[in-house]
Amino acid sequence: MSDHDLNWKYVDDSVAMTEPIARARQQSLELGVEPVSPAVGAQLAVLAAASRAESIIEVGTGLGVSGLWMLQAARRALLTSIDTETEYQQHARQHFADAGIAAARVRLIAGRAGEVLPRMNESSYDIVFIDADAPSVIEYAEHGLRLAKPGGIVLVARALWKGRVADPARRDESASAYRTLITELSASSAVATAITPAGDGLLQIVKLGV
Repeated sequence: MSDHDLNWKYVDDSVAMTEPIARARQQSLELGVEPVSPAVGAQLAVLAAASRAESIIEVGTGLGVSGLWMLQAARRALLTSIDTETEYQQHARQHFADAGIAAARVRLIAGRAGEVLPRMNESSYDIVFIDADAPSVIEYAEHGLRLAKPGGIVLVARALWKGRVADPARRDESASAYRTLITELSASSAVATAITPAGDGLLQIVKLGV
């Protein structure tokens, strides 16, 4: 195992998960739904807490792992979560309840993000988290920047896409989409960006205020 791999394993292993997150994560793996890594989840929690987020929207509910990380850290936040899989959302709803998160703090929307996001109010969210449909990541990020408040954060999971984004010879649709997004954002004066290599990469975008 390389030093880099050891670092990633150490960072993941050092994260303490609550029981509700651990259960949601285990069920996700059993159902073949890849949750965010513990290290990425911990970063979501830190960002949600540090920003004192009160309104969060995410693309990709899964079984609620990422939502749990954010809601348990931002204790006044309301979460709107979009996913096409209603069965997964039913599991997520139960995991939220098991974690003691009031039902009024969570709104689950069943539908395609490309159809739902245009109907959401702009400049309304402290955090936009994107973890779904990799080839559509540029479209979702554009919507995310529209929906984020000035000073708000757009977070894109799996931004290094299985290590392929760093290799320009990898030109599959997903890797190319992430690579294009990162390149375009780095040239924009409207945002501040950073990528952390934890998990499969977390792209962090802050929408700069006027």
